[in-house]
Amino acid sequence: MKTNYLEPKKQRRPLCLIVFIVVLFSVGSLNTAMAVSAKQIDTEADKTLERLYNEQGGKEFAEKAKALLIMPSVGKGALIVGIEHGKGALRIEGETVDYYSMSSGSVGLQVGGEAKDIIIAFMTTAALEQFRTSKNWEAGVDGNIAMVTVGDGGALTNISGKEPIQAVVFDVKGLFFDFSLKGGKFSKLDESDLDK
Repeated sequence: MKTNYLEPKKQRRPLCLIVFIVVLFSVGSLNTAMAVSAKQIDTEADKTLERLYNEQGGKEFAEKAKALLIMPSVGKGALIVGIEHGKGALRIEGETVDYYSMSSGSVGLQVGGEAKDIIIAFMTTAALEQFRTSKNWEAGVDGNIAMVTVGDGGALTNISGKEPIQAVVFDVKGLFFDFSLKGGKFSKLDESDLDK
């Protein structure tokens, strides 16, 4: 019996083609997401912050933080390769001081897209300064982010000064429970990265 060594390569071609198309589509989506003005980011950040305030314990959570990085409508598109991207505002004492982008990627069995709002609270000055002085800050590498959960009665729990960086994540239905920001990269935006 003759073995055909070319057969496995032929079988891989459709999968490689699908991955290539997905990457091209994802890059196009990211470029579209890049065209956002500072005013748009601030408007969406206000709405996201309002969602937090509507949760029991949300306002107290925000008040304990030295700064809040508010990432509204972080989008994810996936078909085997998942790419997540969003832009947000870093606020200190209620004022926007910088704008940031977040991006992350994953490979695996996944199809579809979703959007979520993310609020990252810097509970200590040291954690905030380390974030602000990093060029491409990566969650899980440059700092760990503790996820705030909802306890009995629907109140936000796990809020303490012990964890230097804490986060709340919302999806379209409300608070998001099973989620990790590990691997997410955060980069400070220049004015040239934003529409006027």
